[in-house]
Amino acid sequence: MLKTLPDYLKSGLDLVLIGINPGLYSVERGHYFARKTSRFWPAFSRSRLSEPMRRALKVDILLPEHDSELLRFGIGLTDVVKRPTANASELTPQDFASGIPLLLQKLRGYKPRVACFHGLTAYRAFHKVAFGSRADLSLGEQHERIDVTGLYVVPNPSPANAHFTPADQAAWYDRLAEFLLKTPILC
Repeated sequence: MLKTLPDYLKSGLDLVLIGINPGLYSVERGHYFARKTSRFWPAFSRSRLSEPMRRALKVDILLPEHDSELLRFGIGLTDVVKRPTANASELTPQDFASGIPLLLQKLRGYKPRVACFHGLTAYRAFHKVAFGSRADLSLGEQHERIDVTGLYVVPNPSPANAHFTPADQAAWYDRLAEFLLKTPILC
């Protein structure tokens, strides 16, 4: 059994998708967002963001098994904290204190054009360490950058996040695709 999910990162990526941490089920399966109830793959598959990948792979719906293929299309995957848990509520302040500096190091080293956080919970913890606390954080484009990397936040695709439907989630990925189009390459 894997201890955590691997990072799918390399230099020159257009986008890195960042989760809060891997779930135990996903780690057992060896793929990001592997639980059938996760809304990530269905919503991502409905979005303009995944069009080039679906077309090239000749599929209508992307599955967890496609996670490593994202790199071919300029998209990476990682997490704020790499320690897997059954639920993100099990993460400790220590997990964030050790995970966030590593994530910052990855973003500064790989320099993706955009880093997109899944959920305000993940982004708030990251923001506090990277920039200090700010009360007005919201979904969408963020004012700060990590060196050349623009920052964006979409809703968490967890089924526990009942405020957003799969259609809402897909619309956020469409907005992210628009943000990518207007974000210049600064490397």
